[in-house]
Amino acid sequence: MAFDFSDMVEEARISARALRDFSEGLFNPTLRLGITGLSRAGKTVFITALIHGLTRGGRFPVFEPLASGRIARARLEPQPDDAVPRFDYERHVHTLIAERAWPNSTVDISELRLVVDYQRQNGAERTLTLDIVDYPGEWLLDLPLLNKSYEQWSKESLALSRGSARSPLASQWHAYLSDLKAEAPADEQAALTSARLFTDYLRACRDERFAMSLLPPGRFLMPGSLAGSPALTFAPLEVPEDGSAPEGSLWAMMRRRYQSYKDVVVRPFFRDHFARLDRQVVLVDALAAFNSGPDALLDLEAALAGILDCFRIGRGTFLNALFRPRIDRILFAATKADHLHHSSHDRLEAVLRHAVNRAVMRAEDTGAAIDVVALAAIRATREAQVTRDRDNLPSILGTPIAGEKADGEIFDGNAEVATFPGELPDDPQALFEGESAFRGLASAQADADFRFLRFRPPRLGAGDALPHIRLDRALQFLIGDRLQ
Repeated sequence: MAFDFSDMVEEARISARALRDFSEGLFNPTLRLGITGLSRAGKTVFITALIHGLTRGGRFPVFEPLASGRIARARLEPQPDDAVPRFDYERHVHTLIAERAWPNSTVDISELRLVVDYQRQNGAERTLTLDIVDYPGEWLLDLPLLNKSYEQWSKESLALSRGSARSPLASQWHAYLSDLKAEAPADEQAALTSARLFTDYLRACRDERFAMSLLPPGRFLMPGSLAGSPALTFAPLEVPEDGSAPEGSLWAMMRRRYQSYKDVVVRPFFRDHFARLDRQVVLVDALAAFNSGPDALLDLEAALAGILDCFRIGRGTFLNALFRPRIDRILFAATKADHLHHSSHDRLEAVLRHAVNRAVMRAEDTGAAIDVVALAAIRATREAQVTRDRDNLPSILGTPIAGEKADGEIFDGNAEVATFPGELPDDPQALFEGESAFRGLASAQADADFRFLRFRPPRLGAGDALPHIRLDRALQFLIGDRLQ
């Protein structure tokens, strides 16, 4: 779509906000770190573990400023944005440590300010303010809509829904859509039914059996206060990409509401939050995609490419900071590495690297740094060797959440068990394609099972640090250079 007047206004607002942020940062160096991820990727756990480790002096041997003793202390301070909910760190810590339960998932944006007092490598005393912005990854996948007309979005959404993996899940919506006439008079009940069936299809795609990732518009699955509003009461129609909607038609109604969704939901998020980020973490639950097979992995690959395309990336120059902020570091992290033996951690990382490789190649010339890591922000398991039929199997030990099932046994949430999670292939391509690829839970003919038990958080003694896997490596990449 052409760059119109509303885009010019948005750019002017972004530049004005960037100038204000830059002037404030002259006296108080500040880094805005965005944390996002698709459903059940572990954003809340990641942020809680990061803050707990920095404020309590966690065991981070790879994070040089802390390991060398140059960080004097890290403390929480009131966040700068009064209209943004505070990330409820204290409640999440209590849930993890006292209740040994996982916090609820992110459904809205939140923020927290962490101030780090440190000594530079030349001995000078300095302070870095870290503003952590937590938001659902589904919102990120909405940003490409800003550059798409309703007709373009309808065409792409319908094509995606007719793929072999998604078509059965969209059957009821497709059946209803086949009787709709886009040029017919606007009909509120038709719009309501279309939106409900379209949302049901998106929700089915997100189910753990299928674990699809590319599911915009994001607010359809987490509507919040907008539930039932016209801005969320639209759906794709069979319309020509270059067509013109007749006045008063169902097509015109759907197009107007799609535009309202962009104006009311997507643009404010981009302007007020996303465009101000300096660095970004994208958390990925790759194990859920393994469970569902190659279709889910390919869908994840497309979603990650779309996510990277959303970022304004590039080297952080003076002019960029002043007028057009850029994200100069992005970390893609495969979470829940503790569900695998350490012998598969590098393979998990290789799978995620494979999934983002094509997207990263397009960003190589921008000057931004992009890294990939497999991690567990909080490690819920320990490792062991289990003997089975004279074979020593690399296994993990942990306490499954009450109600988890394995081999016909239902766990009570108290007993610790050893489980062999299987090994990932040496070549990640084997998981994405090929007749020999694991077909996943979405296939009735699945002859292998990569399903993973969900474990409770670990039991800690008084004063113990939260155990993790490679969280220190993530921190070194994200903020290590700002603490030199």
